[in-house]
Amino acid sequence: MVSKCANPDCSAPFRYFHTGKLFRADTAFGFDRRRAMGRDAQQNKLPRRLEFFWLCEDCCGKMTLSFDRDSGVTVRPNEGARSAAAA
Repeated sequence: MVSKCANPDCSAPFRYFHTGKLFRADTAFGFDRRRAMGRDAQQNKLPRRLEFFWLCEDCCGKMTLSFDRDSGVTVRPNEGARSAAAA
């Protein structure tokens, strides 16, 4: 469940889908607990774990989210916003 802006420096609460920007990340890798417990052992597919993250209206104009399997989801500057400001 999304409850606040994904930017750790922002505390804007999530209230409406029409404000800000919603991101979906497929964060699954490796085996999940069901496989370790013996369930779903016959399936060849890795389980999917979809997570949702939200940036508020103020943050989404200057930031974006990126996903890396090692570090997870991180907030980084939106390069498109920087190049538009420079023009």
